[in-house]
Amino acid sequence: MIVFGPVPSRRLGRSLGINNIPPKICTYSCAYCQLGRTINMQAARRAFYSPEKIMGEVLEKIRLARETDESIDYLSLVPDGEPTLDIELGRTIQLLRTTQIKVAVISNASLIYQKSVRDDLVHADWISLKVDAVDETIWRKLDRPHKNLHLSAILAGAREFSELYTGKLVTETMLIAGVNDHKEHIEKLCQFLAGLTPTTAYLSIPTRPPAETWAHPSSETTINRTYHILSKALRQVELLTGYEGNAFALTGDVKEDLLNITAVHPMRKTAIQGLLAKAQVGWDVVQELVDDSQLVETRYNNATYYIRSLRNISPREGSPSPD
Repeated sequence: MIVFGPVPSRRLGRSLGINNIPPKICTYSCAYCQLGRTINMQAARRAFYSPEKIMGEVLEKIRLARETDESIDYLSLVPDGEPTLDIELGRTIQLLRTTQIKVAVISNASLIYQKSVRDDLVHADWISLKVDAVDETIWRKLDRPHKNLHLSAILAGAREFSELYTGKLVTETMLIAGVNDHKEHIEKLCQFLAGLTPTTAYLSIPTRPPAETWAHPSSETTINRTYHILSKALRQVELLTGYEGNAFALTGDVKEDLLNITAVHPMRKTAIQGLLAKAQVGWDVVQELVDDSQLVETRYNNATYYIRSLRNISPREGSPSPD
């Protein structure tokens, strides 16, 4: 199946997914990948499906969606592999844009050092680049790249792309306990991401069984620390920890509001107290969520924060990101 959906996505609203790469052909074999180890590692771009075939299936899905009054906010190239391996990617994006629906590409950024890839991606409206590490050793352990790839070239390519791209650029970092989440590395990562000036820097964790059993998600305390380190230098940081709730709307259900918000942003205790005051309810609501292991209390810079617990998280659409 080349085209699927539309499906709900917190980042993209109603997204029509496009598999422009057969599974599982990739430049990486990420330790955390939900699809298991890569069976066909490639680093050379080539043709897969014709842009015309992809466009035909997309148009049919759009027609069916309109017949049932389903909205589509984005056409999203998010295959079971790395989308930029497709040498026809640029033409495919240009064809998709004729639908007047915005086009998104979720990439692991491994080929961004190539000018042809940057030239293709510049036509999309929304680009996500994965940046799990800025340290060569960590990158090789976690993302397990094709032997022909080099991190320094990838990081330089990402910087160059960010300078010429006029669409919406976001980044995504998968946090793995004890691998890429220590403070020194996060500070270096933050410095690099700040240079890209992304609209949003997303932090994610594995929400489905990973390729390697040792690829455990970072703890709530570590995620909270990472969030605050990045927030000092980046305009917007958000957590992608498995929940697709309406994180910003107040529903009137205080418990649900707290869980939705803290799935995206750790909340300071004083901020929660303000929310409870508006709802005219007491702190016992928070204590119940903590006792029920739905909220976790953690500390950062002598302040108390609350973050949604990672226990029993449900898979989110597109997580982990295709690698």
